Amino acid sequence: IGILSTSGGKQLATLTVDPNSTLKELKTQVHRLKSHLYPDRQEFRQEPRGKGLDENKTVAALGLKDQSKLYLKDLGPQIAWKTVFLTEYAGPLFVYAWIYTRPWLFYGEDATSQPMSQVAHIAVICWVFHYGKRILETLFVHRFSHATMPVRNLFRNCAYYWIFAAYVAYHINHPLYTAPCQIQSYIALGFWTVCELGNFSIHWLLRNLRPPGSKERKIPRPTKDPLTLLFNLVSCPNYTYEVGGWIAFTAMTQCIPAGLFAFAGFYQMAIWAIGKHRAYKKDFKDYPRGRKAIIPFVL
Repeated sequence: IGILSTSGGKQLATLTVDPNSTLKELKTQVHRLKSHLYPDRQEFRQEPRGKGLDENKTVAALGLKDQSKLYLKDLGPQIAWKTVFLTEYAGPLFVYAWIYTRPWLFYGEDATSQPMSQVAHIAVICWVFHYGKRILETLFVHRFSHATMPVRNLFRNCAYYWIFAAYVAYHINHPLYTAPCQIQSYIALGFWTVCELGNFSIHWLLRNLRPPGSKERKIPRPTKDPLTLLFNLVSCPNYTYEVGGWIAFTAMTQCIPAGLFAFAGFYQMAIWAIGKHRAYKKDFKDYPRGRKAIIPFVL
């Protein structure tokens, strides 16, 4: 099998393989020949601009024969997904808490003598709880189908979370911040709490859906936990709860930057949800027809 680069078609290697060898085994052979191309950095394709191939596919299953060619894309330096998530989530937690606990650094010395609204105190608890929950889920709940991602994406992702954290925290903790009425804040806080619990319930269900060390995929269905019933309506209820939580946070604080953060998050999660929804329907012929991607009955 000839291994060619997707960039310019340069011959990288020629491998002698068994028809029952998987692409994962071919990656190991390439790594022996090209030490910088460790397996997680490689992606095989049958065409230079084609779709990346499943590394668990065998040579025979792909219809490859003697003198066939495979194209290899160098994905660049990689970083573990767990490390990415921990970095993304620890940043906004500490940035928000830093601004909350040190107002004089951002608003001047007089800020320490200014009273802070009760909503601002509740907001920091909600914010720290949310990202603390994410960190703990990353460590103990999530099972990643992909081990790594390109290092270059880490800087983009961290910038998104960290800058938005500073933007939201600066406004909510500002001495001139005006909170909404208590009834609005408490109702929104209750809705936020339900969404946080629902998000965790979905993550726990998805964890138990995939056996440890496996990439097996199953149709997710509700369990006895009532918060998982949302699976009857959407394919990605974890995103639905996530967006709902940030909408509730926005209503609780009545803060425009929080609303912008909620909208930006919804836009990205809607794209992910639509992609996962399509994949579910493609992979499972008996996939429930009534489900939408992220918004029940709508999207």
